Amino acid sequence: MSKIKSKKSNVSNKNQTIYGLHSVRAALLNDKRVHFELILHENNRNFVREFNLKATKITILNKKEFKKLYGSEQSNQGIILKTKEFERPSLSDFLKNEDNQSKSIILALDQITDPQNIGSIMRSCALFNCKGIIISKDNAPELTPSLFKAASGAAEVVNYFRVTNLKRTISNLKNNNYWVYGFDSSNNGNSKLSFAKKSVLVFGSEGKGMRDLIKKECDEIIKLEMKVNLKYQIESLNVSNATAIALYEFYKI
Repeated sequence: MSKIKSKKSNVSNKNQTIYGLHSVRAALLNDKRVHFELILHENNRNFVREFNLKATKITILNKKEFKKLYGSEQSNQGIILKTKEFERPSLSDFLKNEDNQSKSIILALDQITDPQNIGSIMRSCALFNCKGIIISKDNAPELTPSLFKAASGAAEVVNYFRVTNLKRTISNLKNNNYWVYGFDSSNNGNSKLSFAKKSVLVFGSEGKGMRDLIKKECDEIIKLEMKVNLKYQIESLNVSNATAIALYEFYKI
């Protein structure tokens, strides 16, 4: 078995801002976090009743004050949390734990840059028991407030591994008994979704798809079966929808 080297990043010292009802609620329920301040629009003052926040500063602002500082509450739902990131496992530590599981699924995202898509993908991961997403440091976002909002709480339970070299990481996963499936809508690949017990599912960016160097690392190329509408140029799924379908199929085995 090949060992994947991955140092623990000192993320526990990093301050974060999280907004939105579901993402803030999930962060407050995460006992690994240390919180600094919860800021509420006056219409949300009852939000704190379900939490024990005696050590957390709570600030309630009227509509005018809130809008001046944080803009319209439509985007953040009038709920903002200032908190500290908790220490997440390294990729190598994560895989040690996965070795004890009867089946294991990991997503690898090749140059997917939209936080909304990644947040939606995280939600699917949380629902279908995928606990790890691997992305490249150079061409993917960090855990930003908009990503937390889109993930709707899933960022608290799904690990987000930012690696220097995605190709090498995928190669190392193959050496750790994972079978790698690349999804490519433009390729005449296998349309039958049949996964190994330990699988890595690789998705590329919308439009460009996977890079050739990543595609070459895949053990198998998959093309999701669908009815293309050429008249209206509806030819492919949004990447977050494609990952949800694939994760659901793996979840059933």
